[in-house]
Amino acid sequence: MEPRALQASLTLLILVTSSYGGHLKSGPTLKMDQALLIFHNQLAEEVQVFYTSDHCYKCLYQHLVTVKPNNNNASVVISTKFTLTMQVDSQSRNATLCRWSQTYGEGGHYSVWIQMSESASCTDAVDKIPNNVYLPLLVAALLLGVIALLFAVAPYIFRRRCSSECIKSICCQGSQYSVDNDEAQACEVEEENTTKAKPTRLHSLDTFRGFSLTVMVFVNYSGGGYWFFQHAPWNGLTVGDIVMPWFVFIIGTSVVLALRSMQRKGVSRLQMLRKITWRTVVLLMLGFCFLNYSPRDGPLSWSWLRIPGVLQRLGFTYFVLSLLQTFWGHEEIPLRAHHWWNPVQDVVLYWPQWLIIVLLETLWLCITLLLPVPNCPTGYLGAGGIGDDGLYPNCTGGAAGYVDRWMFGDNMYRYPTCKELYRSTQPFDPEGVLGTINSVVIGFLGMQAGKIIIFYRGINVHILCRFLVWAVILGISAAILSKCTRDGGFIPVNKNLWSLSFVLCMGSVSFLLLGGMYYVTDIKGWWGGQPFIYPGMNSIFVYVGHSLLGFYFPFSWEMRFQESHWEQLFQSLWGTALWVLIAYLLYRKKFFLKI
Repeated sequence: MEPRALQASLTLLILVTSSYGGHLKSGPTLKMDQALLIFHNQLAEEVQVFYTSDHCYKCLYQHLVTVKPNNNNASVVISTKFTLTMQVDSQSRNATLCRWSQTYGEGGHYSVWIQMSESASCTDAVDKIPNNVYLPLLVAALLLGVIALLFAVAPYIFRRRCSSECIKSICCQGSQYSVDNDEAQACEVEEENTTKAKPTRLHSLDTFRGFSLTVMVFVNYSGGGYWFFQHAPWNGLTVGDIVMPWFVFIIGTSVVLALRSMQRKGVSRLQMLRKITWRTVVLLMLGFCFLNYSPRDGPLSWSWLRIPGVLQRLGFTYFVLSLLQTFWGHEEIPLRAHHWWNPVQDVVLYWPQWLIIVLLETLWLCITLLLPVPNCPTGYLGAGGIGDDGLYPNCTGGAAGYVDRWMFGDNMYRYPTCKELYRSTQPFDPEGVLGTINSVVIGFLGMQAGKIIIFYRGINVHILCRFLVWAVILGISAAILSKCTRDGGFIPVNKNLWSLSFVLCMGSVSFLLLGGMYYVTDIKGWWGGQPFIYPGMNSIFVYVGHSLLGFYFPFSWEMRFQESHWEQLFQSLWGTALWVLIAYLLYRKKFFLKI
């Protein structure tokens, strides 16, 4: 699930080259998301330059460069991903001369003049205008929009042409038996079959699953190198953070619909348990044996093998949700007699499931907020390292990290998203034990969506209204817990921890997206879900395939133009498009990998 470790790292890359006694004639070669910053010291004393990133919560200032006195200068290559706060200190005066925050542009050259007027001051100038970092995205969006428009218009043109040929053949040939007349009859039969045929699957669910999977593939293929397509350093949300919760939500909806279908077909509970167990074991083994290991890693060794993982979490979540539905799900929806709880019957009738989920969430809250962690404050939710004024360097993830390190030792993810920016040293796995509890919770919210679809089948207004109500309730709850801030809430939105506010926020968004797609695809029929429906119907194949083959040609290659996002964005889109194409070809061949 994580993007490639090195490409997705949110490091503040600092390369220092110095030139004393004169001006720099040429700077180092800049790469993607880098800028050149030149400090000119016109004071008669040596100064130290420090920095911190505004995305790093309460982080200690880190040393950047030392600039010698008397018109000497020094240059540094800095990251342009986030806003930086710079601070110039004088050691001889033991004072801060100046401080400023600025977002630097990719490929830009900047000068900072440290000089004395009435007091020491810093003035900046742009020596070379930076690149437009969003231009590749704009071009890609326009091209994808044109392609989508062509695919949307083409079927209408084809149908109109077919209808014209049918009418022409009927008018010209009359009732004679001819090839044209047969074609006209075939067109009529095809139209009749098309209008009368009812979908056997919920198109919106396949479309939502395929959309989530497509975005997931794009993110895992580095997302063009843009930070907002990768995972957040710690707190907050990016595109890379939202796709897996969508997928878990869809699992919950699918569990309800699939098991209800099996129950109506007369499948026994024992048979369902066998199928559930088999699918769970296969998912766990796929994740453990294949996706956590690649031939590129060298000989397989238990000393570095990662135990948690994406498919492991999905498999365990699927297992728990399926058990809930198997043992405490209604085989038949009861008649809607007049009861006070009719407006919430899709909740009340499943009270044992809700009781278990409430107990699980209470367990998560108690462990997360009350478990004593050695040398760490109780209830700590930070990234550790240099964050929180450097007071808790070894407390990454608080109780969640402590539990995982106690259970798995070093067999965990080695490149947490906070490692570079927060300079944390402790391993932390985003698919850890405590996060899996909340994964079950968001999957259960997906089950609630499935129950709504079943309870109010044929009453689309009720389905959409209840989706909207759930989205509003969950969204308001997430806003209260996070205080609508990135770092200042009671429980911040955090994908690494799968915090409660993160689960509620993603549940709200999932209800809105599923409701929108249900309206467009299943109610109005304005959109068939293409092209997302194709990977959505072959999700296991696409996910496992892109994870195993993503480092190999033709899905990726060694990039030669690394000074901007153009080639990397093209590579990410190309690899994603190939998997969508493969899914389409498999769909045409009626090949669907099922477990």
